[in-house]
Amino acid sequence: MATKRTSARRREARQKRKIIIFAVEVVIILVMIIVLAAFLHGTDKRPNVTELDDDPEKLLIPVEVQKQEEEGGAMHGYMNVALFGVDAKTDKELFKSSRSDSIMVASINLETGDIKLVSVYRDTYLNLGNDTYDKCNSAYSYGGAQQALSMLNTNLDMNIKTFVTVGYKGLSEIIDGLGGVWIDVDNAELQHINSYQISIAEVLKCSYEPVTQSGYQKLNGIQATAYCRIRYTAGNDFKRAERQREVIKAIEDQAKQADLSTLTKVYQSAIDDVYTNIDEKDIMELLGHVNDYRIVDENGFPQEDMRDGDARMKGRSVVLPTDLESNVVWLHRFLFADEAYEVSSEVQSISRKINAEYQQ
Repeated sequence: MATKRTSARRREARQKRKIIIFAVEVVIILVMIIVLAAFLHGTDKRPNVTELDDDPEKLLIPVEVQKQEEEGGAMHGYMNVALFGVDAKTDKELFKSSRSDSIMVASINLETGDIKLVSVYRDTYLNLGNDTYDKCNSAYSYGGAQQALSMLNTNLDMNIKTFVTVGYKGLSEIIDGLGGVWIDVDNAELQHINSYQISIAEVLKCSYEPVTQSGYQKLNGIQATAYCRIRYTAGNDFKRAERQREVIKAIEDQAKQADLSTLTKVYQSAIDDVYTNIDEKDIMELLGHVNDYRIVDENGFPQEDMRDGDARMKGRSVVLPTDLESNVVWLHRFLFADEAYEVSSEVQSISRKINAEYQQ
């Protein structure tokens, strides 16, 4: 058993050295590139790095998931990264005390370089990783990245050990450094984007430039960050998560066109607003592979036909996975093409608990 465990850890270590980083109001390929660029140019600045305890038991990775990966199951050969966008107003709030209003899982096929993104809707009613149940975005506020990862692993049957966190200050700086991103702003979004700009500008103590027309256009950092935060249109928070994924893809497009000098400057302006547990050695090994990775698909959790988007739990409106088990089966089919996935006993238990509470 010890030999098997050692072998699995070595395999994980080899896979980890191949991973790619992202960062946006959630996180994207760009962080990896700009961190790398800074290393090559000799800067002594580094991202806020934590030595997260990656013990599977402490991260609540289900035993069945560990076993499947060790035995070469469908999840073998993938690296899963948690992407957190927090409402931090100070650097310290990147680590804890902020709600992760953007939560994504980026699943990377290490053989093909294909990346799939799944937004976990912030109001989804789940086990927070400590046997209490609430909106999932509160896990980060209570226990930082450690608890947020545990929350994702225990509810989704995942094996996530790696994360990147940014606040919207970091997102704005990254986009400005790239010269803006191209986004199609529709008429409904135009009615709200400037109001969000005002609130962001107040927090960041900066000016803003109003967006005056709809259509496909280049948005600057504050404008694109405001676009990410628009919630009050048709689709509500589900549409907002879709906008966040849209901005991630737009950043990817811009980052892949930027030269090393530009990326270095972006890195130097945004580094204090990035928090991760990916170390320098892992990042350095990605230099020759950045163009091998591409976002090929994206979606949201829980799925529209398996959720109640306006359920009431504990007196508050939440997104309720009406059948957590079915949602997790869908997730593993979407991310890993696992057509015969069977959920863990832990997910079965959580699903029963959620349904029982809802029936009360």
